Amino acid sequence: MILSAFERLVAIRYLRARRQEGFISIVALFSFIGILLGVGVLIVTMAVFNGFHHDLLSRILGVTSHVTVVAQGVAIEDYDALDREIAKVPGVTQVTPLIEGQLMATANGRGNGALVRGMTAAKFMERDVLADSLVIGSLDEFEKGEGIILGSRLAASLRVILGEQVNLVSPQGEVTAFGTVPRMKSYPVVGIIEIGHYEYDSAMIIMPLEAAQLFFRYRGAVTHIEVMVEDPDMAAEVARLIEPIVGPRGRTLEWQKLHGQLSAALLVERNVTSLILGIVILIAAFNIISGQIMLVQDKARGIAILRTMGATQGMILRIFLAIGASIGVAGTAVGTALGVSFAMNIDNIRLWLEKVFEINLWPPEVRYLVYLPSRIETFETVLVIVVALVLTFLASLYPAWKAGRLDPVEVLRYE
Repeated sequence: MILSAFERLVAIRYLRARRQEGFISIVALFSFIGILLGVGVLIVTMAVFNGFHHDLLSRILGVTSHVTVVAQGVAIEDYDALDREIAKVPGVTQVTPLIEGQLMATANGRGNGALVRGMTAAKFMERDVLADSLVIGSLDEFEKGEGIILGSRLAASLRVILGEQVNLVSPQGEVTAFGTVPRMKSYPVVGIIEIGHYEYDSAMIIMPLEAAQLFFRYRGAVTHIEVMVEDPDMAAEVARLIEPIVGPRGRTLEWQKLHGQLSAALLVERNVTSLILGIVILIAAFNIISGQIMLVQDKARGIAILRTMGATQGMILRIFLAIGASIGVAGTAVGTALGVSFAMNIDNIRLWLEKVFEINLWPPEVRYLVYLPSRIETFETVLVIVVALVLTFLASLYPAWKAGRLDPVEVLRYE
């Protein structure tokens, strides 16, 4: 929409309301603020939901797998041969045989339930999420099968540091002449990992595969085989190719069956929240309609005079379209800038607020992640901007059309 110098001058004059027209300028200001808040909050909310969804699933799937083979019987014995066969399946990038079991970990008079995952040091290093999360210690002793790796929050809960002993107590006890006695063994702590997922950091123990086989009595066998694929969305197709290889030895499950409900719940929450915040932008657009209509009524005499001086209907139409579009463009631009800036620094802002007000805004035991994630998707941000601009432009059409249709004779008849 190209405006002449005269049309720009009149549009700017009408945007700068005089003192007696203060209410109209307040309505325009509220419209601007409404669009600003709607666009900014929508961008931030979608970024947080995207970040939460991406980080939560990437960490869960990084620790577990895209496809999991669970032993149908007690355990899978010929796991080495099965490992080699599964690795040949198209799309498979990693195969990890392991033992998984639950037990009690005790140290310094404290106890906590724990999830043990027994795997080799080589398989541990293949998992980027696990390898990158090793914050204290090394894999030298772990590779020798002489120690265990604890989650950071579990280590803090048990008050243990590197080199100290942790007792592992299995619910599967030893049968003796005096009854069933819990099976117990001590292991030194050789490493501490911090994955960033609360449940894993507070309950996970990584144990050498051979040590886990001895402790859980699965000599030469594993309970799970975890498979990573190139494209997580293709996990179901890869699982169907793995099933004939596994046969009756195990049950093949893709990540959508194990974690699909969580993923679906996050997507539903994001869509509903985005819809609600989109309504905020729509309400702001209606404010533009009401403000423009009041402006047309207030400026009816001036519009009539402009018409008698030679202004066409098209000129009046463009003037009022420019007024409404200016409010929409300004609100969208400022809202986008604030929303993107806030989303990019949201966790630093959270930490600052928690420090200043001494409150916990993001409890990890409730939110699962120990930080507030944010992931800005360019397409979604552009979509928000386009929708906001289209709504504000459409909101300006009717008042502009009404202004252009004013009959100067009727307006000035009794002046």
